[in-house]
Amino acid sequence: MTTGLLTFIVLILIAIAIWQLTKIFDLSQAKADNSQVANDKDNNINGYLMMGFLMFIYVITIISFVKWGDLPLIGISASEHGPQIDTLMIISLVLIFFVQTVTQALLHYFAFKYRGKEGRKALYYADNDKLEFIWTIIPVITLAGLILYGLFTWNEIMDVNMDDDPIVIELYAQQFNWKARYAGEDNVLGKANVRLIDLGDNPNILGLDREDKYAQDDVITQELHLPVGRKVVFKMRSQDVLHSAYMPHFRMQMNCVPGMITEFAMTPTVTTEEMREEPKIIDKVKRINDLRAEKSKALIADGQDALEPYEFDYLLLCNKICGESHYNMQMKVIVESKEDYEKWMAEQETFGKKK
Repeated sequence: MTTGLLTFIVLILIAIAIWQLTKIFDLSQAKADNSQVANDKDNNINGYLMMGFLMFIYVITIISFVKWGDLPLIGISASEHGPQIDTLMIISLVLIFFVQTVTQALLHYFAFKYRGKEGRKALYYADNDKLEFIWTIIPVITLAGLILYGLFTWNEIMDVNMDDDPIVIELYAQQFNWKARYAGEDNVLGKANVRLIDLGDNPNILGLDREDKYAQDDVITQELHLPVGRKVVFKMRSQDVLHSAYMPHFRMQMNCVPGMITEFAMTPTVTTEEMREEPKIIDKVKRINDLRAEKSKALIADGQDALEPYEFDYLLLCNKICGESHYNMQMKVIVESKEDYEKWMAEQETFGKKK
């Protein structure tokens, strides 16, 4: 009890001492210039700080380009339309970088050059039609060019022309996994409705219409196989919430919306085995396996099994935060030769045979 009281008294005395020191400091500043109006010294400091911050921005930018400036970050495009997406992205980034560099330089330089100075009065422009026209028309032309280029690129990508004899595949999204449904020999997907889903003794996990003749040869898989060089039309459905089918290496993304069918067409151009030989992918696999090796040492020391070595595979991911297990929503994608694809497809069981 006595120790607690003494501690409390000491804390009170320390607080009083700090309060007295604060009063002494205030008295020592009584003759100092405490005006809230900035003087020349304040303005000079702020001006030089602005130029210093500009240099800091450029140094960080240069370091970022040297360390992480390699585009694209995920390796070469593996689809026919991919190079167009990469080109559009690079053009946009170059324009953004140029505009950002120029505007930031002007902003900080003018803040330095026209910093406050005693006896100098700022010049006020009520309006300047010429300047307003310049800084309005240039962004308009630039953005219009980007938008038009993007629209033409998008329309070309989204040209789902069935005359090309594409493979028709449905990507079915649900919390928290993907299912793929191939249209079979007739290349026509059977009718499906979420109300027909049945998980009983005779399961119908995608709600296919058992009476529809086009559904009989449909093939449902949990792994996506694609033949290289063959156009694929994806039809996408969602069972529950908004999902987004995302295959970054193919530069493909499309939302899966409950109650409607969305679609996307693409032609894979690089097999899984070929992509595994790409230098960037080899470096990525090595980095991941080095990290796994370090983690495995700790696991083995705790009496647990080591992590399996990582091997690159294309993945179908969900790019919408669709719930607490969103991170689990991925499907392996294998791009292979026509012969390997046909061999794999011949091994699959059709919906009609399962019935």
